[in-house]
Amino acid sequence: MDLNTITDVVRRPPDRPGAQWREGDAWLAGGTWLFSDQQPDLRRLVDLTALGWDTLVPSDAGLEIGATCTVRELYALAPPDDWSAASLFATSCEAFLASFKVWNSATVGGNICMSLPAGPMITMTVALEATYTLWAADGSERTVDAADFVTGDHENVLTPGEILRRIDIPVRALRKRHAHRRFTLTHLGRSTLFMIGTRSPDGDDLLLTITAGTTRPIRFAFDAVPDAEALQQRIDALPEDVWFDDPNGSPDHRRHLAKHFAEEIRTELVAGDRR
Repeated sequence: MDLNTITDVVRRPPDRPGAQWREGDAWLAGGTWLFSDQQPDLRRLVDLTALGWDTLVPSDAGLEIGATCTVRELYALAPPDDWSAASLFATSCEAFLASFKVWNSATVGGNICMSLPAGPMITMTVALEATYTLWAADGSERTVDAADFVTGDHENVLTPGEILRRIDIPVRALRKRHAHRRFTLTHLGRSTLFMIGTRSPDGDDLLLTITAGTTRPIRFAFDAVPDAEALQQRIDALPEDVWFDDPNGSPDHRRHLAKHFAEEIRTELVAGDRR
Protein backbone atom coordinates (compact mmCIF):
# COMPACT_ATOMS: atom_id res chain seq x y z
CA MET A 1 0.00 0.00 0.00
CA ASP A 2 1.43 3.37 -1.02
CA LEU A 3 1.11 5.83 1.84
CA ASN A 4 0.52 8.91 -0.27
CA THR A 5 0.06 11.24 2.72
CA ILE A 6 3.67 10.72 3.87
CA THR A 7 5.85 13.74 3.12
CA ASP A 8 9.00 12.82 5.07
CA VAL A 9 10.89 9.82 6.45
CA VAL A 10 13.42 10.21 9.27
CA ARG A 11 16.06 7.64 8.33
CA ARG A 12 18.51 8.35 11.16
CA PRO A 13 16.64 9.46 14.26
CA PRO A 14 18.47 10.36 17.50
CA ASP A 15 19.08 7.63 20.08
CA ARG A 16 16.03 8.87 21.97
CA PRO A 17 13.68 9.47 19.03
CA GLY A 18 10.70 10.56 21.10
CA ALA A 19 12.13 14.06 21.47
CA GLN A 20 11.38 14.71 17.80
CA TRP A 21 7.84 13.34 17.93
CA ARG A 22 5.11 15.46 16.41
CA GLU A 23 1.49 14.94 15.47
CA GLY A 24 1.20 12.87 12.29
CA ASP A 25 4.27 10.75 13.05
CA ALA A 26 4.44 6.96 13.16
CA TRP A 27 7.26 4.71 14.33
CA LEU A 28 8.48 2.44 11.54
CA ALA A 29 9.99 -0.96 12.35
CA GLY A 30 8.76 -3.92 10.29
CA GLY A 31 5.96 -1.90 8.71
CA THR A 32 3.93 -5.03 7.95
CA TRP A 33 0.72 -3.49 9.28
CA LEU A 34 1.62 0.12 8.53
CA PHE A 35 1.89 -0.54 4.79
CA SER A 36 -1.10 -2.88 4.66
CA ASP A 37 -3.78 -0.19 4.88
CA GLN A 38 -4.41 3.49 4.28
CA GLN A 39 -3.00 5.79 6.98
CA PRO A 40 -4.68 9.13 6.19
CA ASP A 41 -3.61 10.80 9.46
CA LEU A 42 0.11 10.16 9.00
CA ARG A 43 2.59 12.67 7.56
CA ARG A 44 6.00 11.32 8.63
CA LEU A 45 7.65 7.98 9.41
CA VAL A 46 10.48 7.61 11.92
CA ASP A 47 12.65 4.57 11.12
CA LEU A 48 13.58 2.74 14.33
CA THR A 49 15.64 0.02 12.67
CA ALA A 50 18.48 2.50 12.12
CA LEU A 51 19.01 2.66 15.89
CA GLY A 52 20.56 -0.80 15.92
CA TRP A 53 18.97 -2.10 19.10
CA ASP A 54 20.13 -5.53 20.26
CA THR A 55 17.53 -8.09 19.24
CA LEU A 56 17.96 -10.97 21.72
CA VAL A 57 20.16 -10.82 24.83
CA PRO A 58 20.06 -13.97 27.01
CA SER A 59 21.59 -13.68 30.48
CA ASP A 60 21.42 -15.21 33.93
CA ALA A 61 18.53 -12.84 34.63
CA GLY A 62 16.46 -14.01 31.67
CA LEU A 63 15.91 -12.77 28.13
CA GLU A 64 15.92 -9.20 26.86
CA ILE A 65 14.11 -8.75 23.55
CA GLY A 66 14.65 -5.53 21.63
CA ALA A 67 11.38 -4.13 20.33
CA THR A 68 12.68 -4.27 16.73
CA CYS A 69 13.54 -7.98 16.98
CA THR A 70 11.81 -9.78 14.12
CA VAL A 71 9.54 -12.78 14.51
CA ARG A 72 12.03 -14.82 12.47
CA GLU A 73 14.87 -13.95 14.85
CA LEU A 74 12.84 -14.95 17.90
CA TYR A 75 11.78 -18.20 16.25
CA ALA A 76 15.41 -19.09 15.50
CA LEU A 77 16.65 -18.50 19.05
CA ALA A 78 18.43 -21.47 20.65
CA PRO A 79 17.72 -21.00 24.38
CA PRO A 80 19.59 -22.57 27.32
CA ASP A 81 18.53 -26.15 28.09
CA ASP A 82 16.95 -25.23 31.42
CA TRP A 83 14.60 -22.68 29.86
CA SER A 84 11.80 -25.21 29.47
CA ALA A 85 9.16 -22.56 28.76
CA ALA A 86 11.22 -21.11 25.88
CA SER A 87 9.43 -23.53 23.54
CA LEU A 88 6.55 -21.05 23.81
CA PHE A 89 8.58 -18.72 21.58
CA ALA A 90 8.14 -21.04 18.60
CA THR A 91 4.54 -21.82 19.57
CA SER A 92 3.66 -18.13 19.65
CA CYS A 93 5.49 -17.33 16.42
CA GLU A 94 3.57 -20.12 14.69
CA ALA A 95 0.32 -18.57 15.91
CA PHE A 96 0.85 -15.62 13.56
CA LEU A 97 -1.56 -15.45 10.64
CA ALA A 98 1.36 -14.49 8.38
CA SER A 99 3.58 -15.58 5.52
CA PHE A 100 7.33 -16.13 5.77
CA LYS A 101 7.78 -12.69 4.22
CA VAL A 102 5.92 -11.12 7.12
CA TRP A 103 7.93 -13.19 9.63
CA ASN A 104 11.14 -11.73 8.21
CA SER A 105 9.91 -8.16 8.67
CA ALA A 106 7.31 -8.10 11.46
CA THR A 107 8.70 -7.19 14.88
CA VAL A 108 7.91 -8.42 18.35
CA GLY A 109 7.38 -4.86 19.54
CA GLY A 110 5.16 -4.01 16.60
CA ASN A 111 2.83 -6.90 17.32
CA ILE A 112 2.60 -5.89 20.97
CA CYS A 113 1.94 -2.22 20.18
CA MET A 114 -0.80 -3.11 17.67
CA SER A 115 -2.57 -4.46 20.76
CA LEU A 116 -4.96 -6.71 18.89
CA PRO A 117 -6.70 -9.48 20.87
CA ALA A 118 -5.03 -12.17 18.75
CA GLY A 119 -1.50 -10.73 19.00
CA PRO A 120 0.61 -13.82 19.83
CA MET A 121 3.57 -11.82 21.13
CA ILE A 122 1.17 -10.39 23.70
CA THR A 123 0.08 -13.88 24.72
CA MET A 124 3.68 -15.03 25.06
CA THR A 125 4.97 -12.09 27.06
CA VAL A 126 2.00 -11.94 29.43
CA ALA A 127 2.21 -15.68 30.12
CA LEU A 128 5.97 -15.42 30.74
CA GLU A 129 5.53 -12.52 33.18
CA ALA A 130 7.47 -10.04 31.06
CA THR A 131 7.87 -6.35 31.68
CA TYR A 132 8.07 -3.66 29.00
CA THR A 133 10.42 -0.67 29.10
CA LEU A 134 8.76 2.41 27.59
CA TRP A 135 10.55 5.60 26.54
CA ALA A 136 8.55 8.82 26.81
CA ALA A 137 8.92 11.85 24.54
CA ASP A 138 10.42 13.87 27.41
CA GLY A 139 13.30 11.40 27.80
CA SER A 140 11.96 9.62 30.87
CA GLU A 141 11.22 5.92 30.94
CA ARG A 142 8.88 3.63 32.81
CA THR A 143 8.41 -0.12 33.25
CA VAL A 144 5.01 -1.72 32.71
CA ASP A 145 3.89 -5.26 33.44
CA ALA A 146 2.99 -6.97 30.16
CA ALA A 147 -0.41 -7.85 31.61
CA ASP A 148 -1.23 -4.15 32.11
CA PHE A 149 -0.05 -2.80 28.75
CA VAL A 150 -3.00 -3.70 26.50
CA THR A 151 -6.22 -2.12 27.72
CA GLY A 152 -8.62 -3.10 24.94
CA ASP A 153 -8.97 -4.01 21.27
CA HIS A 154 -6.23 -1.97 19.54
CA GLU A 155 -5.75 0.06 22.73
CA ASN A 156 -2.81 0.33 25.13
CA VAL A 157 -1.16 2.59 27.70
CA LEU A 158 1.25 4.34 25.30
CA THR A 159 1.05 8.13 25.33
CA PRO A 160 1.81 10.30 22.25
CA GLY A 161 5.48 10.01 21.37
CA GLU A 162 6.08 7.13 23.77
CA ILE A 163 7.85 4.07 22.42
CA LEU A 164 8.29 0.43 23.44
CA ARG A 165 12.04 -0.05 23.77
CA ARG A 166 12.44 -3.61 25.05
CA ILE A 167 10.79 -6.64 26.61
CA ASP A 168 12.35 -8.42 29.60
CA ILE A 169 11.37 -11.99 30.46
CA PRO A 170 12.58 -13.21 33.88
CA VAL A 171 14.50 -16.46 34.09
CA ARG A 172 12.17 -17.85 36.76
CA ALA A 173 9.30 -17.75 34.24
CA LEU A 174 11.43 -19.34 31.53
CA ARG A 175 12.15 -22.32 33.82
CA LYS A 176 8.49 -23.07 34.53
CA ARG A 177 6.50 -26.05 33.31
CA HIS A 178 3.81 -25.04 30.88
CA ALA A 179 0.85 -26.08 28.77
CA HIS A 180 -1.05 -24.24 26.07
CA ARG A 181 -4.23 -24.51 24.03
CA ARG A 182 -5.18 -22.60 20.90
CA PHE A 183 -8.35 -22.72 18.83
CA THR A 184 -8.93 -21.42 15.31
CA LEU A 185 -11.88 -21.83 12.97
CA THR A 186 -9.56 -22.84 10.14
CA HIS A 187 -6.19 -24.62 10.14
CA LEU A 188 -4.18 -21.45 9.52
CA GLY A 189 -6.72 -18.93 10.79
CA ARG A 190 -6.59 -16.17 13.34
CA SER A 191 -6.79 -17.33 16.96
CA THR A 192 -10.26 -17.53 18.42
CA LEU A 193 -8.68 -18.29 21.78
CA PHE A 194 -5.06 -18.69 22.90
CA MET A 195 -4.34 -19.82 26.47
CA ILE A 196 -1.14 -20.63 28.35
CA GLY A 197 -0.69 -22.06 31.82
CA THR A 198 2.60 -22.15 33.73
CA ARG A 199 3.70 -23.67 37.02
CA SER A 200 6.93 -23.45 39.01
CA PRO A 201 9.02 -26.65 38.84
CA ASP A 202 8.87 -27.25 42.59
CA GLY A 203 5.84 -25.19 43.51
CA ASP A 204 2.08 -25.54 43.75
CA ASP A 205 1.29 -22.27 41.96
CA LEU A 206 -0.60 -21.80 38.72
CA LEU A 207 -0.56 -18.87 36.31
CA LEU A 208 -3.24 -18.96 33.61
CA THR A 209 -3.30 -16.49 30.71
CA ILE A 210 -6.29 -16.00 28.39
CA THR A 211 -5.94 -14.02 25.16
CA ALA A 212 -7.44 -13.73 21.65
CA GLY A 213 -10.90 -14.45 23.03
CA THR A 214 -10.74 -11.38 25.26
CA THR A 215 -10.34 -7.71 24.37
CA ARG A 216 -7.33 -7.52 26.70
CA PRO A 217 -5.09 -10.18 28.23
CA ILE A 218 -6.46 -11.89 31.32
CA ARG A 219 -3.98 -13.48 33.73
CA PHE A 220 -5.07 -15.43 36.80
CA ALA A 221 -2.46 -16.11 39.49
CA PHE A 222 -3.05 -18.83 42.07
CA ASP A 223 -0.67 -19.57 44.96
CA ALA A 224 -2.00 -23.12 44.89
CA VAL A 225 -3.62 -24.95 42.01
CA PRO A 226 -7.40 -24.47 42.38
CA ASP A 227 -9.89 -27.26 41.99
CA ALA A 228 -11.92 -27.47 38.79
CA GLU A 229 -14.95 -25.65 40.21
CA ALA A 230 -12.96 -22.72 41.59
CA LEU A 231 -11.19 -22.24 38.26
CA GLN A 232 -14.46 -22.29 36.35
CA GLN A 233 -15.91 -19.71 38.74
CA ARG A 234 -12.99 -17.34 38.14
CA ILE A 235 -13.65 -17.46 34.40
CA ASP A 236 -17.41 -17.05 34.84
CA ALA A 237 -16.75 -13.97 37.01
CA LEU A 238 -15.08 -12.09 34.15
CA PRO A 239 -17.15 -9.09 32.96
CA GLU A 240 -19.29 -9.69 29.89
CA ASP A 241 -17.62 -6.90 27.96
CA VAL A 242 -14.16 -8.47 28.27
CA TRP A 243 -15.08 -11.23 25.81
CA PHE A 244 -14.24 -10.39 22.20
CA ASP A 245 -16.88 -10.61 19.49
CA ASP A 246 -15.89 -10.94 15.83
CA PRO A 247 -16.39 -13.40 12.92
CA ASN A 248 -13.91 -15.80 14.54
CA GLY A 249 -16.14 -16.41 17.56
CA SER A 250 -18.93 -15.10 19.73
CA PRO A 251 -18.39 -14.18 23.39
CA ASP A 252 -20.36 -17.25 24.53
CA HIS A 253 -18.31 -19.53 22.32
CA ARG A 254 -15.06 -18.07 23.57
CA ARG A 255 -16.11 -18.32 27.22
CA HIS A 256 -17.05 -21.96 26.67
CA LEU A 257 -13.67 -22.70 25.09
CA ALA A 258 -11.84 -20.89 27.88
CA LYS A 259 -13.51 -23.00 30.55
CA HIS A 260 -12.89 -26.21 28.63
CA PHE A 261 -9.23 -25.48 27.93
CA ALA A 262 -8.59 -24.14 31.43
CA GLU A 263 -9.51 -27.49 32.91
CA GLU A 264 -7.33 -29.31 30.37
CA ILE A 265 -4.38 -27.07 31.21
CA ARG A 266 -4.96 -27.41 34.96
CA THR A 267 -5.14 -31.20 34.71
CA GLU A 268 -2.05 -31.40 32.51
CA LEU A 269 0.09 -29.27 34.79
CA VAL A 270 -1.05 -31.08 37.93
CA ALA A 271 -0.10 -34.35 36.27
CA GLY A 272 3.34 -32.94 35.52
CA ASP A 273 3.07 -33.18 31.72
CA ARG A 274 5.11 -30.78 29.62
CA ARG A 275 4.00 -29.31 26.35
